[in-house]
Amino acid sequence: MVLMTEQLENAGTENSPSLLEMKNVTVVRSGKKILDSVSLSIRPGEHVAIIGPNGSGKSSLIKTLTKEYHPLARADGLVLKIMGKETWHVFELRKLLGIVSGELQQTCCRQIRVFDVVLSGFFSSIGIYYNHKVTPEMKARAKEVLEFLEISHLTDRLMCELSTGEARKVLIGRALVHDPQALILDEPANSLDLKAMHGFRESVRKIAGSGKNVILITHNLQDVIPEISRVVLIKEGKIFMDGKKEDVLTDRNLSELFSLPVQIIEKGGYYQTCS
Repeated sequence: MVLMTEQLENAGTENSPSLLEMKNVTVVRSGKKILDSVSLSIRPGEHVAIIGPNGSGKSSLIKTLTKEYHPLARADGLVLKIMGKETWHVFELRKLLGIVSGELQQTCCRQIRVFDVVLSGFFSSIGIYYNHKVTPEMKARAKEVLEFLEISHLTDRLMCELSTGEARKVLIGRALVHDPQALILDEPANSLDLKAMHGFRESVRKIAGSGKNVILITHNLQDVIPEISRVVLIKEGKIFMDGKKEDVLTDRNLSELFSLPVQIIEKGGYYQTCS
């Protein structure tokens, strides 16, 4: 069951290439089809939430986008383009996209200075190494990003000393430092308490307001900020529904997605569920 996205008015982007264009993308891992003929297009500047149960294919979709997973080449009509291009060098691609995930946070929980972690976004590494040529412009940009996220006070702290919420903001800084086209957040609010969740959402809202694409991958409706206007539901590796947020986030749709009775509550642009 698919609700097609209506044409949104977005002056200045109608003739621009899509940030992401997927058609008939199928991915098989360990003999299992984890993405099944997925077709999805996201325009520059569009804020989108991709929601589904655990194991539905959400993270696999992002790993396909970042070339960690590869679609079946024999799929009929296969298209996988980013900014209108089908072929990207993986390091060029990483500069175009800023990605934050719980998996990355575990990797970054080391005795590394916050400032160096943010700087390392220029090199797609975790920390700064002898072969990295850090320029004064890079340092200035890292300071600018820390100020933008209101975490300059953490500059000289070690990542392993930070709270989960603080570390998540630092990783957003690492993702933003090279000025990517889009910020991709994969299950971003896992393990955050209420205060950390509030601070995290405010940071993401600020980024959305700056004009960058925000693509949110989650199973939790509370992660969806008011600036997100489009929601894609994914189930068992397939696009289940795609459309305007207010049309997609209904009791009926979410109950079918999660296979249990769900009631949606909306307040102040934020959504939550009760079952």
